[in-house]
Parts: sequence; structure tokens; C-alpha cells
Amino acid sequence: MANRVPAHGLAEQGIDTAATLHWNLGTAGLVEQALQRGEGQLSKDGPLVVKTGKHTGRSAKDKFMVRDGETEGTIWWDNNKSMSPEHFAALKADFLAELAKRETLFVADLHGGSQPEHRVNVRVINELAWHNLFIRTLLVRPEASELEGFAPDFTIIDLPSFIADPARHGCRSETVIAVSLSEKLILIGGTAYAGEMKKSVFGVLNYLLPAKGVMPMHCSANIGPEGDTAVFFGLSGTGKTTLSADPARTLIGDDEHGWSDTAVFNFEGGCYAKMIRLSAEAEPEIHATTKRFGTVLENVVMDPHTRELDLDDNSLAENSRGAYPIDFIPNCSDANMGPVPRNIVMLTADAFGVLPPIARLTPDQAMYHFLSGYTAKVAGTEIGVTEPEATFSTCFGAPFMPRHPSVYGNLLKERIAKGGVHCWLVNTGWTGGKYGVGKRMPIKATRALLNAALDGSLNNAEFRKDPYFGFEVPVAVRGVDSAILEPRETWADKGEYDAMAKKLVGLFIDSFAKFDAHVDQGVKEAAPTAA
Repeated sequence: MANRVPAHGLAEQGIDTAATLHWNLGTAGLVEQALQRGEGQLSKDGPLVVKTGKHTGRSAKDKFMVRDGETEGTIWWDNNKSMSPEHFAALKADFLAELAKRETLFVADLHGGSQPEHRVNVRVINELAWHNLFIRTLLVRPEASELEGFAPDFTIIDLPSFIADPARHGCRSETVIAVSLSEKLILIGGTAYAGEMKKSVFGVLNYLLPAKGVMPMHCSANIGPEGDTAVFFGLSGTGKTTLSADPARTLIGDDEHGWSDTAVFNFEGGCYAKMIRLSAEAEPEIHATTKRFGTVLENVVMDPHTRELDLDDNSLAENSRGAYPIDFIPNCSDANMGPVPRNIVMLTADAFGVLPPIARLTPDQAMYHFLSGYTAKVAGTEIGVTEPEATFSTCFGAPFMPRHPSVYGNLLKERIAKGGVHCWLVNTGWTGGKYGVGKRMPIKATRALLNAALDGSLNNAEFRKDPYFGFEVPVAVRGVDSAILEPRETWADKGEYDAMAKKLVGLFIDSFAKFDAHVDQGVKEAAPTAA
């Protein structure tokens, strides 16, 4: 049997601890440890159920990048908070002192990325067994034969019990997520929300891969029966997970991918799905994971006696989550990757009721909409939101972008042009009026239009040019009511549509102004106009 304890241990990294080290335990061993240590409970059907305490989501305001010679000219500092090397040194010293005092630690050696030539070796050191199980589930698990020779490129130390000192550590609160790209070290303290580890690895890959000409993407991806890969960009609530989960297509992954010269590859080996109000009818494949041993359920309410789950109960968190290996989803890719894309789909839920259900984009328009990253909040989703409210999250994932958005936008444009990729904007939002007046775009119509785009038949349709956004919109598509393809015609008051369209155009233009100096003339000309 292969040795699961690597030759390159913690001492070789300058980490001195007398703790009992649990190296590269499998799922059963980590579940057993978590139960023995009182970190969670098993539900009736097998998943490990845990609570994350007061942090039930990412602590974005507590995340810092060390500002030094490596990062001074490469990080998008408008979007990333800085920490001085001196403060990081103090934080690191205190983390190492904590490790030295621990009696037990859990260590997992993993890959970030499925394509061997573009992955990073990540070592994760945890005080909690369930955290170690979580990250082992979410990242790519090496073969047992690879572990003995494993040497980390990056190391994450995650100590939820650590209390940061803003004065000593240069942070904001008792919670801290600090990333040193120079030291290849990530320190997470004061939060038990496990997603911080996953997104920290995503951030590292978003920094490293563009320098190699590889496009990192916050997207889902699947493969059609003809070997045609499609990627789906989209913010929360736009249908990224739902529309990529197609029984007729093979799932590569649901959240984070890279696009190299030869493949689209999943950064992860698992999925991290929202569980609140999950429906067996609407999402049967994901719902089935709530009945599997090996799934980790965060902040899901469970009856203490029957161990039955109540997925509708949000008393612990609205952001209840489940982590499970990707092979828990039927029809997933064995290789965790597929060919380079034939189609790119940018999803938006337009609550203004202005955008068509599907539009074909030129490479310049694709870059414009990628940098814009538009969707809309609707009344009732957040306190104080009473009217549709535009949200622009550049590259459909601004919180995870260490470099300037133009770096990712230019990479995308180059790859689209090089591969002759078809680009589509799909609106899963409202038709017939804004939110509260119109109705949600029929999912049946969205799927029919998406299928026509992905199988190539939509390219043979007749198109019209949208007067406001300039992209091409099909005039008629088999199996779809032609009325919804012309948004203005679905509004009772055409003048009101024109006013709302001009309002949305203005929001796009205002949001994009910060990129004008970083894009070429073609992308600038792809901007919408007030007709």
C-alpha cells in the first residue's frame, strides 16, 4: 500500500509541532474523527451535518493580500485589500505558535486544477476534521501513489479558533483571511465557514494562470454528445447550475474552471451547492446528495431525535450548503475536463424586462458583457430593495479576481477569436414588463433556445439587430413563441419599455466607464446606445 505520509513534511516547511498529525485521511476516517471530536452529527441517511457558527458565508471585508514586490504592480488594488509584509509576518508567527501548541492536526495534500500541467499542489492544515473533509471533497484528490512524493506549491493553515488582533496583524476584526503570494501561504482564522478555503485556492489560480495564457473562469461547464463543450458564466440566481445540469450533456463542473490551449478543466473535485429550500422535483440530482455518506451539510437544520433534515428551515442560515464529490452527480466527466469550448453562454436575470431571452454576441460584445457582469436584484431579495436594481460584478466574479479585469477580458477575447467560439447572452429574468409587472422567462423557452444555440441550429436562424444593445436576436425559433423574442412587443406600454431600456443602457455605460482606458476601440463600440 502506498504511503499516505509524504516525504516532504511540515518540518521541511518550517512548521514545528508536536501534534498528532492525521495525514491524508479518507472520507470514512475523517467522518469518524469529526464524530468522535463532537464536530458534527450524522443525519438519518448518512451525511455529516455541521454548524459554522456566526460566519455562514465569506467574510469579504476580512480578506487581505500582502502588498510586496511580487504583488505591487500585478494586483488590482481597487478590488483587493492590502496587508503589509510586517503585519503578515506577525500573523504568521502567531499562527505557527498556535500550531506548536496543538495536540491534533489534520493535513490534506490536494490539487487545485485537474489538468496536470496547469494545476497547483495545495497542502491544507486544519484544526477541525470536518474542515479537512470539506477541502478534500472540494479540491482534486491525488492518487494514493502520488502522495509520498507530494511537495506543496501553496499551503493553507485554517484555525477557526484563532483570534486576530487588528493592531498587531493589520486586519479589521478578530477574523482574518490573509494571502501571501510571495510566501505561497494562506492564513485563515476566526471563521468556521469552510468556503474560505475553496475560494482562496480559486483566487490563487486566478492569479497564476493568466501569466501562462490560461483563462480562469467562474463558470459551470458541460459537454454535448458531439464532444462540444459549453461554458456558462453567471452570478447567483441566473441559472448557472440549473442550466448546465442537463441529462443529455456530461457535466465537467459547476463553479470554477480553466481554459487552456487543449481543454476546459475543472479546478475542483467536488460541488458546493446551496441547500436552502432544495427541491427533489426541481433539482433531483443535487437533492439526492443529501442522502449520501460523504456529503458535508453546513447549517442545515436537523431533528435531533429522528435525524431528519429540514431543508426549508433557514433558522441557522439562509446560505445553508452541501459539499459532495462531483461523482455523486450522474453523468459527470471521468476526466474532470473536456475539449476547448464551442459555445460560451453568459447568463443574466434581467429584472428590468428589457433584454431578449437570447442574443448572439460578437467577440467585442462578449468582452463587453463579460467585463460588465450584469444581472439584477429584485424587490424582496434584500432589505431596502423595492425596485429592480442592477448588479455589475466584473468577469461574473469580482470578489475572486486578484488581477485587473482587463487581463481576464483580453484573455477571453483572444481565446474566442482563436477558437471561433460562438457567444450567447441568455436572459433568464423577466419578460412583458419589469419585475412585479411582467413574468419570469419560461424555463421551457430558455432550454429550447439554449439547446438550439448549443446544437448549432440557431446559427441558421434569421436575426435582427437590437436597437439598444446592438447584438443579434433571432426572429423565430422552432418550438418557441416568437413574441418573447422581441421584448418591446411583450410590453403593454411600448413607451415605458423604451424608457426602461434607456435607463438600463445608462447603467451599463456608467458601470463600464472604469474600463474605457483598458480596452480597444472595438470593445468600446460594442457598448449599448440610447437609440
